[in-house]
Amino acid sequence: MNILKPNWPAPSNVIAFTTLRNSSEQDYPPLPARACHLKQIHSASVVSADTITATMPEADAAFAKLPGSVCVVRTADCVPVLLCDKQGTQVAAIHAGWRGMAAGIIQTTAKKLGIAPQECLTWIGPCIGPSAFEVGRDVLEGFRGQGWSEAIISQAFKPRLGVPQKWLGNLVLLAKHALQEYGVPVENLYGGDWCTYSDPARFYSYRRSQHEGDSQDGRMSTFIWLQHT
Repeated sequence: MNILKPNWPAPSNVIAFTTLRNSSEQDYPPLPARACHLKQIHSASVVSADTITATMPEADAAFAKLPGSVCVVRTADCVPVLLCDKQGTQVAAIHAGWRGMAAGIIQTTAKKLGIAPQECLTWIGPCIGPSAFEVGRDVLEGFRGQGWSEAIISQAFKPRLGVPQKWLGNLVLLAKHALQEYGVPVENLYGGDWCTYSDPARFYSYRRSQHEGDSQDGRMSTFIWLQHT
């Protein structure tokens, strides 16, 4: 199968998948409508796919409460996060780069939906893993500047041995922390098991394309919508 389907207990009317680097539109489930593509700007901006009229609004997350409104984000190392409620009445797709995550894009999207935390199901898709995401002090300071605790920063960023002033960052851990800060129980967190950098057969990776000359500098797309019943 040339798409990745979330392994989570979402209701049957919630349709979701992530494309792979070899995916084509023939691999997709039929889309019910034009997808709400975003001009992603690494922000905490969220839009409604139900009401959007702009072709590509500047935002990093979209949510929908009406059947047939398609939310989609594009990633190639950043974290795609999907949300839905256990009743299958609301969905959201989030593009969580480190800047957006530091600024609270995940918590902001969850609040926009208004799902009670214990009713919120979440799935974290393919992103760059903690053995490959090397960052400088500016990234740590970016999280500190947004009020993230030193305890979480020290868990998520480990000094890179032998490389002064460089750290290895764990984006999945940060995403899970953001979801749990909203109140989502740990048993409602799914996914986070893939590293885009280390799996060139299936995933695009921006950093791999920069460091290793991967000529296919593309993006995966992560879709979610409510199916008409």
